[in-house]
Formats: sequence, C-alpha cells, structure tokens
Amino acid sequence: MNSPGFLASMLIIAGAVLPLAGVLLTFADRIPFLGKSLGDFRLERSRFTLYVPLASSLILGILLTVLLNLIGRR
Repeated sequence: MNSPGFLASMLIIAGAVLPLAGVLLTFADRIPFLGKSLGDFRLERSRFTLYVPLASSLILGILLTVLLNLIGRR
C-alpha cells in the first residue's frame, strides 16, 4: 500500500469522484426525495437554521453499502 502506484490510483479516483460529487450537490435541490424524509429535522429561528438529515443519511448509507458490496464482489 505504500507504493507510488497506489497513491497515483487513489488520486485518479479522487479526481473522478470529487467533480461528480460537486455536480450532485449542485443539483441536489432538484432531487425531490432528497432531504424531505420523515426523519430529517429542521429547526429554524430568526437568525439560525439547523438541518439534521438523519433519515436521508441512513438511506444513502444503506444504498452506498449495497452498491459498493456489489462492485467489490466482481
């Protein structure tokens, strides 16, 4: 794991994943179900907003776990 080839591979993967994450975040407000689950909490005061996406994080974590397990078994 300490070889320069491994580091190069990780940098290439990060270079591909980070722009995709940026595009996803740019269009996240247009995804209808994201952030609107029953377990997502929003507390709004006059100058303060706290948003805790518990259910969305749990659902996304489960989906990513299943997806990465399917990819990893190939």
